[in-house]
Amino acid sequence: MNVTELLRLLQAEHDETTARADGLRDQIEQLTRAMAEVEARLAEIVTTRKVIDSLAPPDHAQASEEPATVYQRIVTAFNEHPGQVFQVRDLHELLALPTDEPSINVTRSRLGRLVRQGLLDQPGRGRYQKRT
Repeated sequence: MNVTELLRLLQAEHDETTARADGLRDQIEQLTRAMAEVEARLAEIVTTRKVIDSLAPPDHAQASEEPATVYQRIVTAFNEHPGQVFQVRDLHELLALPTDEPSINVTRSRLGRLVRQGLLDQPGRGRYQKRT
């Protein structure tokens, strides 16, 4: 291979690398703009939340405590029946909770969280019991 051929190959690689670097710079600029837009929107959401919280009546605080009460009732039910395996509908009937599908789905989500926290076991699909 002669010097002319080496220089031609080197120039070709230089051109390719320069084009790739330009493409990456463009992507960085686009991502930087997108990140700035998302951060600005996030700041707006935080501000809106603060304003709404400051304007909410005192009953708002009680409404936000309700899920904790439901969690407490769920954990108490499992503590009172430590060996029993519950399906979500059975648990709803025991706690006198509504048995409509949206309520059942919320409880499934809560039970999943309690499983992840290590308070409950899930011995089978849709079945829950107190972790021993």
